[in-house]
Amino acid sequence: MEIKLLDIGDAERYRELRIQSLRENPEAFLTTLEIQLAKTIEQVRDNLIPVNGKFTLGAFELHELVGMVTFVRESHPKTMHKGNLLAMYVSPEYRGHGIGKALVQELVSRAAQLDGLEQINLTVIANNDAAKRLYASVGFEVYGTERNAMKEGGQYWDDEFMVLRLK
Repeated sequence: MEIKLLDIGDAERYRELRIQSLRENPEAFLTTLEIQLAKTIEQVRDNLIPVNGKFTLGAFELHELVGMVTFVRESHPKTMHKGNLLAMYVSPEYRGHGIGKALVQELVSRAAQLDGLEQINLTVIANNDAAKRLYASVGFEVYGTERNAMKEGGQYWDDEFMVLRLK
């Protein structure tokens, strides 16, 4: 397995995996399949350009993109000490092999190098025990719950908020 920083050259593979993630686990993401499908490949490329405080990592097995995670630093002067882990996903056939943990560890390692960054936050569906165990294994701790955080088609999901305080 290889983990690398994604860029515009990875846009097609990233888009395919993002669509897969939204088809398989729509409850786990704030965005929807319809929103993702409406994005042009140029928009996907633009979103993958690493800029100061924003990057996406990909996990590759034999040149196939099988996992991804994004980091976005807060941009307001009063919240720049924080960043967010977003859009974490590993293809089901590759789960249980440490790929997710490796992605999160690499994200933390890269984000920790940003000057003044003190914490990384994330949101996870409350009933996603596997994801919560993964994040806890890297040091994230739950600090709150939002009941009925998302709703689709009459179905509600609770969110748990987790934080990793950097040393």
